[in-house]
Amino acid sequence: MKKRDVALTAAVAGAALGYAALRARRGAPSRTVLVTGGSRGLGLCIAREYLARGARVAICARDPAELERAKDLLDGDGRPILAIPCNVADPAQVAELVAMVEQHFGYLDTLVNNAGVIQVGPVEHMTADDYRAALYAHLFAPLYLTEAVLPGMRARRRGRIVNVSSIAGLLPLPHMLPYTASKFALAGWSQGLRAELAGTGIRVTTVCPALIRTGSARNAEFKGRHRAEYAWFSISDSLPLLSINAGRAARRIVRAAEHGQARLVMPAYVRVPVALYGLWPGLVSWALSAADRLLPEPDGAGAEGRLGRESTSAWSPSWLTALDERAARANNEEIGPFAPTRPDPLR
Repeated sequence: MKKRDVALTAAVAGAALGYAALRARRGAPSRTVLVTGGSRGLGLCIAREYLARGARVAICARDPAELERAKDLLDGDGRPILAIPCNVADPAQVAELVAMVEQHFGYLDTLVNNAGVIQVGPVEHMTADDYRAALYAHLFAPLYLTEAVLPGMRARRRGRIVNVSSIAGLLPLPHMLPYTASKFALAGWSQGLRAELAGTGIRVTTVCPALIRTGSARNAEFKGRHRAEYAWFSISDSLPLLSINAGRAARRIVRAAEHGQARLVMPAYVRVPVALYGLWPGLVSWALSAADRLLPEPDGAGAEGRLGRESTSAWSPSWLTALDERAARANNEEIGPFAPTRPDPLR
């Protein structure tokens, strides 16, 4: 055999071994997926990405009408999607949800904990109920869902759990304290859960994105000078240098889950302040304090909040928020969500 043929054979064999190693590290693709908060925004994009990869997908949200609109958006490729109304902060509803999904699909191999709430405004306007609502949405709901799916995953010795935290779970962002506190809790719990499940065949991925252009700002809650708060938040949510395209973010999240990645922080530039906060927390806190002084001051009008779509002004919507407005139309954010009741913290 000529040297050239030997080299070619070795190269092909090496490529095959490399591909096999990658497949072994990656594992089989997800086949049955449950995405919470899947009726709009990032959850809708994640569901769409899994469908494009050939998975069978279930989504849940509180509003049945919103779920039906999402189902219409996702059913276009001929693969029916399972859409189930559920308040994931209620453990009884969660148990029923998981039972229905497992009965329909036969098993569940991937759980994406994406459902969430957000309140924006000065600390003076935040109440204990705001913190309870955020913690129930971002910590207790993923806990209830994970407890419900773990028995089946343990029995099969295979599963993926994706917990969508936030950059606010790694950096203490001002004017978002209930959100920040609950996302810190989710990130810590998620990373600890990965450590405890090591060796079981169940991989946990913690996702910590910066702003994502989903159009969700119109359905967030704003307190204090709510029009000014909505203006800075929605403009930031629309600028390409500060926010990520929702479809691109969903693809990166699904890819990280498929590869069993421990943590995904995106976009890449936010890894710099995260690293700096670990090394010099005082310096980063000083920078965040300087940013806080540029944000709207409290208005002394109490703790009542307004949704973003009730907080419009000359600044928002405007040409500065054009990308976010387009994302809202694509991601089922234009029509307002079901008006939720806060979960009972004593349940």
